[in-house]
Amino acid sequence: MPTAAPIPPSSRRVAGKPRVIVTRRLLPETEARMAELFDVVLNPDDHPFSRDALAAAMADADVLVPTVTDTIDADLIAAAPGRLRLIANFGAGIDHIDLGAARARKIMVTNTPGVFTDDTADMTLALILSVTRRLNYGGRVVRNGQWHGWAPSTLLGHRVGGRVLGIVGMGRIGQAVAHRARAFGLTVVYHSRHRAPEALETMLGAHYAADLDTLLAQADILTLHCPATPETHHLIDARRIALMKPGAFIINTARGKIVEEDAMIAALMSGHLGGAGLDVFEHEPVVDQRLRDHHNVAILPHMGSATVEGRIASGEKVIANIRFWADGHRPPDQVLEGWR
Repeated sequence: MPTAAPIPPSSRRVAGKPRVIVTRRLLPETEARMAELFDVVLNPDDHPFSRDALAAAMADADVLVPTVTDTIDADLIAAAPGRLRLIANFGAGIDHIDLGAARARKIMVTNTPGVFTDDTADMTLALILSVTRRLNYGGRVVRNGQWHGWAPSTLLGHRVGGRVLGIVGMGRIGQAVAHRARAFGLTVVYHSRHRAPEALETMLGAHYAADLDTLLAQADILTLHCPATPETHHLIDARRIALMKPGAFIINTARGKIVEEDAMIAALMSGHLGGAGLDVFEHEPVVDQRLRDHHNVAILPHMGSATVEGRIASGEKVIANIRFWADGHRPPDQVLEGWR
């Protein structure tokens, strides 16, 4: 994949406006508004930045606007000149930014929470339906010219209603998934770092499992909605996958590294897992060929947040965060210690 060349430091400055460097192409509405408000450097060809390009951008910016494709690690932050004061992330997830290193350098970090909640929850339900009813496989049969007409004993999936949906992480997205699940007749059991208030559990019809292993043993469908952190790396590993019911399904619209991918593939190949619906992958953008070939794995290219409305709203939050910061006020979406 081609990468953008490093941005050379520029002598051009716009008086009274912060220098803002954006690492990826954003929607035209967002870029046009940024051009009005800031001394902005955009990425017109949308090439992912190399490490050198990120270092050069961080040396020339008051504000860096990265995305999930940019790894802003401790070494990059430590090497950045004192000019960089704000990392205004486009997106809610910030596992690609070393927050401790940023705090040590007194570089503020903001994100855009909440704007992709419904989009990701909708995609989760789409993947649940796809793997339980084998929609992905059925579509492949038609596209490959292998469908020879309706038959009563072929292309059989499973009903969704009456099954147990296990949700790992009952934050905004987990709650939105639980809300949608009720309409499909799913029984919701969840595990989270903190138990939800009783009123919320009642509203969502959700039951709390204090122990993750207990949840895994109950779930017919497991869906993941927790952040990627050192604590959640390979949270769903070979041991825990073995606890799941034979024929259960895994849905992941969170982060690929939460699941030990080789262990999941082994369980799919053996038939222990009935299928998987994946929008994220452990080594993305590389997708394991075994997942691509499996008859009941629905795979998507990290598009859970890919709606026009969500991307516009995220851009608006980025702009608001920068404007608050530039005016000397605390941005509304500053990421604080204990953000998880």
